[in-house]
Amino acid sequence: MKSVTIIPCILFLAAAAFFSGCENKDGALYYDSSRKGSAEAPVKEVPKDILATQQAFTTLAKQVTPSVVNISTISRKKLVPSPFQFSPFFDEFFGDGQPRYRRDTSLGSGFIINRDGYIVTNDHVVRDAESIKVKLSNDKEYEGKIVGRDPKTDIAVIKIDSRDSLPVAVLGDSDKLQVGQWAIAIGNPFGLDRTVTVGVVSATGRSNMGIETYEDFIQTDASINPGNSGGPLLNIHGEVIGINTAIVASGQGIGFAIPVNMAKQVVEQLLKKGTVSRGWLGVSIQPVNDEIAASFGLKKAAGALVNEVVTGSPAAAAGIKQGDIILSLDGREVKDVAQLQRLVADTPAGKRVQVAVFRDGREIKLSLVLGSSESAAASRAKTEEAAPANWMGMTVAELPRELRMRGAIGVVITDIDAEGIAAEAGLQRGDVIISINRSRVGNLAEYNRAVAGIAAKGSAVLLVKRGNASIYFVLKAR
Repeated sequence: MKSVTIIPCILFLAAAAFFSGCENKDGALYYDSSRKGSAEAPVKEVPKDILATQQAFTTLAKQVTPSVVNISTISRKKLVPSPFQFSPFFDEFFGDGQPRYRRDTSLGSGFIINRDGYIVTNDHVVRDAESIKVKLSNDKEYEGKIVGRDPKTDIAVIKIDSRDSLPVAVLGDSDKLQVGQWAIAIGNPFGLDRTVTVGVVSATGRSNMGIETYEDFIQTDASINPGNSGGPLLNIHGEVIGINTAIVASGQGIGFAIPVNMAKQVVEQLLKKGTVSRGWLGVSIQPVNDEIAASFGLKKAAGALVNEVVTGSPAAAAGIKQGDIILSLDGREVKDVAQLQRLVADTPAGKRVQVAVFRDGREIKLSLVLGSSESAAASRAKTEEAAPANWMGMTVAELPRELRMRGAIGVVITDIDAEGIAAEAGLQRGDVIISINRSRVGNLAEYNRAVAGIAAKGSAVLLVKRGNASIYFVLKAR
């Protein structure tokens, strides 16, 4: 019994002595670093290069952050109707069948490029915006007005009117970027003002991502999140090297930025006339893989294979033919389809260029004058006019941008006539058409061309994606 009572007493006295010693040792509740207080820092010698790098980041953030702005928009979006809305039985629940709209708010970023108040951002940040609010680093807010937009590169320029002197960003040279260089992103992710994240340039020249028409992305692992869109990607000198644009939703540390050199050409035209004109060749092209290269007698897979030449186009006038493989344009090698698209887009309309094509086992040099994107638009309009708007009793639209960013292709059926040919064949709203007569349908333009090409035949074989299943349908005109 005694031992049971004595041991707790001993433990109690020992604990009391211990805590008493802690309290009275020197009276300190915590310890300041010796650099400003009473104790030595845990790490006494920090390498000078690390300190210099840290100082470079802090100096950069202090100098550049004032030129970065937060952009908030309010837009009016059309609601996708319920499938039941088309049944008279459900009219009393879903109203009179008139289109419904909702107001959406979104956040993005941008950066001031000159003291007149012009700001560069992403097109998708301000697309369909009814009102634009721009907030500066000094918390002043301004109404923003769209100067011009270029959806094909996802670049837009907006303007604010300010009597104050505005801080401006300095544009660098993205052609000099090397993989492994520092990359710093500043923006407004999730509404968190002027967040600075640091990483490296992971890759350059990324294309075929299915994000925009013209792609030449810088890939970085500097954290980019929703709200960073339109903000600057910087080098260690604080120069803008890119415009933060997209992320891979399923991965971490994979972000994409538009190279600033591509943006410069677009921004100049938007500032001058509010629109962008590009060179136009007038061909439909596809990649050259090893099998195609071997079958055409080409030594390696390179260039772009012409599968269609637009009547009356510069390519047709120069003698480019279906089956030609374009190897170079204006003295610059064509490595793939995406590069040819960029080369043509970056070449001014009206310029005479030399084109090298591979035909019948040998290389041929041709000369042509590039047309303008306005000519291309007129040609597409003729094609679209030839394609019935309600072909075979169905209406289609582009896939949502989110799906295209994930690599999805095709057009989605948005409306279908219950008594039309498509409905009789078994097609449904929400089906995604990915090919017509075994020709790929990647977007609305390709769909219209395919439909215009087969309208006279009166029948077609469609490959459709429904959920996870792929199904063929045969449509025959009555």
